[in-house]
Amino acid sequence: MTVRPIGIHRFQQAQRVRFIGGEGIVRNLKLETGTWKYLVEMPLGDEPSFGRVGAETMVLLSETELRAA
Repeated sequence: MTVRPIGIHRFQQAQRVRFIGGEGIVRNLKLETGTWKYLVEMPLGDEPSFGRVGAETMVLLSETELRAA
């Protein structure tokens, strides 16, 4: 296990990452209660017949849930 100072994050904005259930690109990050949180945008699939609803492809994940792609 690598120990990093709390202010240093592992992933950068626009970096491709993987997690259980998919993969995506880091769009935003912030330090929240001592843990880095990442807003990850997943790639869009085929557009449904009723159109897009909005940010249905965004997930908020902690640093421990992510791996570099």
